[in-house]
Amino acid sequence: MSANPQWDVSKALAVARLFHLLCGARDACVAPFLTLYLRQLGLTAPWVGILMGTKHLLATTWAPVCSFLAKNYQKRQLLLTGSLLGSAAAGLLLTFVSPLDEDLVYQYCNGSNSLAAAGVPLQVMLPVNTTLERERTPNHSAQVKSFTRFRTPGQELSSGFPIRPLRMLEVEASPRKTQRSLVGPSNSGMIMGKGDPSNNMFGTTDPTLPVLHVGSELEIPGTQVNLSLAERTRAQDRSLAFPLEGEHWTFLLSMMVVLFWELLSAPLGPAAADSLYEYLDFVDATDCYRGLWVWRLLGMSVGVCTVPVLVGRLDCFLTGDTPRAVVHFYVYTFLSILALPVSFAIPIPNSKRRESGHKAIKTLNLIGSDCLLVLLAVTVFLTGAAVANIENFLFWQMQDHGSSELIMGFSVTLSLVGEILLHPFKAEMLKNLSSLGTLGLGLGSLSGQLLYYSLLWNWWAIFPAQVFGALSNGALWWAVDALVEDLVIPGTERSLSVMLRGLFYGNGASLGSFVGGFVVLRYSLAVLYKTYCVVLSLWLVLFMTVQSKLPQQRKISYSKVLTDVSDSEEGADGDWLIKAMRDEYLTGRAENKY
Repeated sequence: MSANPQWDVSKALAVARLFHLLCGARDACVAPFLTLYLRQLGLTAPWVGILMGTKHLLATTWAPVCSFLAKNYQKRQLLLTGSLLGSAAAGLLLTFVSPLDEDLVYQYCNGSNSLAAAGVPLQVMLPVNTTLERERTPNHSAQVKSFTRFRTPGQELSSGFPIRPLRMLEVEASPRKTQRSLVGPSNSGMIMGKGDPSNNMFGTTDPTLPVLHVGSELEIPGTQVNLSLAERTRAQDRSLAFPLEGEHWTFLLSMMVVLFWELLSAPLGPAAADSLYEYLDFVDATDCYRGLWVWRLLGMSVGVCTVPVLVGRLDCFLTGDTPRAVVHFYVYTFLSILALPVSFAIPIPNSKRRESGHKAIKTLNLIGSDCLLVLLAVTVFLTGAAVANIENFLFWQMQDHGSSELIMGFSVTLSLVGEILLHPFKAEMLKNLSSLGTLGLGLGSLSGQLLYYSLLWNWWAIFPAQVFGALSNGALWWAVDALVEDLVIPGTERSLSVMLRGLFYGNGASLGSFVGGFVVLRYSLAVLYKTYCVVLSLWLVLFMTVQSKLPQQRKISYSKVLTDVSDSEEGADGDWLIKAMRDEYLTGRAENKY
């Protein structure tokens, strides 16, 4: 079909590039930093895992349903407009949820001023009272203010993630109280100092510096506190009651806001992608659609670094109890409004034919009928689970090592730019390594990244691992798309690719988030990453072993058949093609009959 004013392909591509650029920058302003903001609100790893897992699950189920209904009832433009405006407003609702503890926000405010910069994680998980030494009186007694940090029931200081903040409890300390400081983390987690000044977490005994001391609940010999056991128990019971309610309330508010936000924002991407793809399909220009992802990555590269620059120049609190991290949501809203007029220019074809509701079931049947596609679906599922935990908790780990948001954003940009620079070598990589070899390379790179993250010793050590992000993300998905094209007949590859990226990857990310939060609580983030490293490595070996024993299926190249027939003499070859098409038609009728 030739291009005319009604089918202006160049204009449609220009609009699509701009829209992908703005939406990429818009999403990168918030998505990578969302779990950091939830951490500042006072939510801990299990709560964040539940929240993010529910968010992924909702997006996986809700977005395809909205896209399907909008197409059948020709309401795509309304869906695009409502999604942009609704998500812009819903994102601001999260800024009204107040943090549980302003001191926690101050600690996370600036990596260079945090306790983590001094070599100590910002969370200590143990049922202890830490005391902040204020001043000493002439009789050498210390007026101290005790506050319990965070704890894991029955667990040593190892996981490095808070459970719950407790109420402030005033305590009078006696002169004979033995002070023992918390030292920095080792490979086995936090350990207790033995009274050696060199074990002091600040490496100094300067009385002008704030020092965290372990209180009497550790039963340290020589420790005396002027509270009876009954009084201390009642005080702890009171301190445990209200903060738990506060944390639960914060979690419920955050959950409601994030899910409402996801309901409005999730349909935007699939609706815009389907509209543009169908438009380009009408004019046989679907090859142009494959290059639009680059513009989205460019927008993400800019957005993930620009906002942290703005945030880093502000005070820890803008007004009252509003942390400066809310700037992420303000920029998100601004870019959403900026993308609104561009969405009106997206070409939306008016299709009278309604899409069958059984298309998803047919795609699932297609996956189940091919063993290699089943292996591919499981690979995508496991990849989603692993990547979700990287997105949820890697920035927490960097923050504990004193990293700023700008460094975190730059690490993401490094991975995205690497993927863009590797793309020109995509065809050569798939040709030399084959699709299965490229898949193995991508899965192995992801496994290696997870192992490296589990051994992270400083914030700057993140950069070498991010270089391999081009392989663990870009090459992996290139191989998946190439295998899909090789295994299915033309016309079904896009629906299968959408199913893998949506249903299987999204459900993997959901389950991975649910499990990851509790693994971090019970063990540590390092254990979580090492576990996924082992799981992916074992699956890679199993995948290659099973695939090698499967019967090799030969793909029929219909374009090659048509070319050969057109170049051959008319007669026998032409009759052969007609006979083959008639036999296929009769076979299809016989299958439908029975």
